[in-house]
Amino acid sequence: MANSAGADTGVRGASGAERAPGRRARHAVVVGGSLSALLTARVLSDHVDRVTVIERDRFPEGPEPRAGVPQSRHLHVLLESGQRALEELLPGILDELGEHGCPRIGQPSDLVQWQGGRFFRRTPASAHLLTGSRPLLEWLVRRRVVADPRITVLEGTEVVGLVGDATRVRGVRLRERGARAPYEARPLAADLVVDASGRGTRAPDWLAAIGAEPAHEETLDTGLAYASRLYRGPESAEGPDCLGYFFVAGRDQAEGGVALPVESGLHLVTLTGLRGSEPPSDDAGFLGFATRLPHPALHAWLSRAEPASPVHAFRSTANVRRRYDRAGRRPAGFLATGDALCSFNPVYGQGMAVAALGALALAKALADPRRTPTTRRVQRALVSASRQAWDVAAGADRVLPGARGNAARVRAADRPVAWYLRRVLERVGEDPVVGDAFRGVTHLTSTVGVLFAPRVVRAVLFGRIAPVLSEPGRREPGRSAPRPVAG
Repeated sequence: MANSAGADTGVRGASGAERAPGRRARHAVVVGGSLSALLTARVLSDHVDRVTVIERDRFPEGPEPRAGVPQSRHLHVLLESGQRALEELLPGILDELGEHGCPRIGQPSDLVQWQGGRFFRRTPASAHLLTGSRPLLEWLVRRRVVADPRITVLEGTEVVGLVGDATRVRGVRLRERGARAPYEARPLAADLVVDASGRGTRAPDWLAAIGAEPAHEETLDTGLAYASRLYRGPESAEGPDCLGYFFVAGRDQAEGGVALPVESGLHLVTLTGLRGSEPPSDDAGFLGFATRLPHPALHAWLSRAEPASPVHAFRSTANVRRRYDRAGRRPAGFLATGDALCSFNPVYGQGMAVAALGALALAKALADPRRTPTTRRVQRALVSASRQAWDVAAGADRVLPGARGNAARVRAADRPVAWYLRRVLERVGEDPVVGDAFRGVTHLTSTVGVLFAPRVVRAVLFGRIAPVLSEPGRREPGRSAPRPVAG
């Protein structure tokens, strides 16, 4: 079926300059107040005259969790690709994160990591994570974005539908929330509507209501659940000289656990379990669950640490990709981004990085002087920005026991690559050549092709598998790789 979305998005030509006499003002609406929504608004403000961000919540004054982001109380990391993209979009933001106490963790040197039946050697870092809390990052970004006079935020307001038809979206229908708010929805005209409302997007219903075709959804769900709690670490220096712990669940180990520092001298601990091994959310059960990990190191740390928050549970962890890039009866002037386009199993820590990469892809697509930014072309750029993260998450989840969904099937053509990647994982914790390439892929700074570079292939096919490390190792001497961006 023909896709009508080849028409211009309606945002070409402003580029931050003053409006020419007689030209109609261009207006873009961004649905949602998430990190992805805020960065999208930042990009669009350079191409339209005004941007309206519509958010169901009321934003907190400072870096605090909010109801509309239930996963904000859980562990988040910013991968190196996300750091680079975020700094390009908001120069100086990494410095601000550092000033507010956001830790920077080297991999593998700073972590005790267990995966695939063995501990990793703690060789010099070739990649770094930023492990500050999600509310801190979102607050700093929001503070920057809403300071722009071209951007207006409507808080306590929800989008309930689209204005337009299957040919073109011309705005949204919105309604204020609250007991005293009028129930009747009102229209808000826009040249472009971007859905950045997250995992719970209602866009399929909105599109169907105007006669358009919702996107095909690919789903892959391992049933992973997790529970998180803040701790103040023990004053004792017993144990390995590490900044955090990372026990990765897999085919032969249903339980996992992560403990990483956040700001304010606290650690955020997240315990995970695949379907049938879900972690409990009560105090005693949370601590007891840690005894099911393959080594007592994290349980011993928790036993000496001081809880600093209640336990919070989260269950919505499926990988979901909406194929707006494929042909269908969909309107021009409507885009999807962030989790509304592609959401991942959070255990891989990709969401915030992909939000920044998506915004950067949007900026490049709108500014490309060689091509008109049609809806279809820009949407394909947004899908492309999330493709490697999807391949990493779906590829890892597809082989886990209990994986379900229409994207869970392992095709015969995938089996040789799966065999090779199993050999990669057997060596990634021991061989720095394999480990550095693997971290480049998982941090989304290198393409998957680096795993097939000649020296990596030699190490994977002919390198020996070292004896299993049954105890956490200490940090090995050497110089870490240079920091990728200023901050």
